[in-house]
Amino acid sequence: MNPTKIRLGTRGSRLALWQAEHVAQLLNQAGLATEIVIIQTIGDKVLDRSLDKIGAKGVFTEELEVSLRRGETHLAIHSAKDVQSALPPDLELLAFLAREKVNDVVLSFDESFSLDKPGIVLGTSSTRRRAQLRRFYPLAQTAESRGNLQTRLRKLEEGQFDGLVLAYAGVHRMGYDELIRYTLPETQFVPATGQGSVAVECAKSLDADLKAQLKQVLDDPATHTCLSAERAFLRTMEGGCSIPSFALARLGTNGALTLHGGIISLSGEELVAETLTTPTAAGAEVLGVQVAESVLSRGGEQILASIRQHRG
Repeated sequence: MNPTKIRLGTRGSRLALWQAEHVAQLLNQAGLATEIVIIQTIGDKVLDRSLDKIGAKGVFTEELEVSLRRGETHLAIHSAKDVQSALPPDLELLAFLAREKVNDVVLSFDESFSLDKPGIVLGTSSTRRRAQLRRFYPLAQTAESRGNLQTRLRKLEEGQFDGLVLAYAGVHRMGYDELIRYTLPETQFVPATGQGSVAVECAKSLDADLKAQLKQVLDDPATHTCLSAERAFLRTMEGGCSIPSFALARLGTNGALTLHGGIISLSGEELVAETLTTPTAAGAEVLGVQVAESVLSRGGEQILASIRQHRG
């Protein structure tokens, strides 16, 4: 029997609330009542350190997962790129919503902003983006930029940065398209695993009939297939959001699935990538493992070791 209301756990930022409200709208349209429960995570509380220095997996998900275990919420709503590569055994990813455009973008209040101007300062909290910028725009400097989108934009307006590098999906969903000065090509700035999608997590113990009903309403099968491959890649790389790895899967009209994945050194000087294709979506996870194993065997393992040694 369905509960009176489906309780959705989410972080309190405007973007996280947008995601939860979007999920709620889809469920409401299917005749399911919802309630949004705001939960603060360690990633929301600790803003004076970069993500790779916080030292915890699931910095934006752990507290939401505790709520699932306690039965305080039925679903946890995440940005898919924030979900750790390996879930606890009592939890599962039930659905992935249809994916938004995957690109990174550069925002600036300066309409004449140029990425080619020497010495520009770009704000980002992403290890991957910093490394890619060092490779493709070596004249640019990067600065740590933690906080929600509105906090980062305030810092940008104050002149702490010349530009901000963010995921298009969040910028678009919050209505800041007019500040986009560059859309970075995904062929160079290959995104993080899951970028552009919303992930819906639940406890495995949740009623099976209810899970099936929720998945039917929320899950986009094509996105789920692509993210299954990307997450298998990330899991095999044994990396998280603090490792500069990247992966992007595409599902062709003929049903074939292609995955491009790799890793870049912190300096941006070394990059190892692989692209492989499987003829059917059924091979998504195997494809992710194969791409990761190829990357690791051709120099990726050495890059990872160097990063770990650098961080002590």
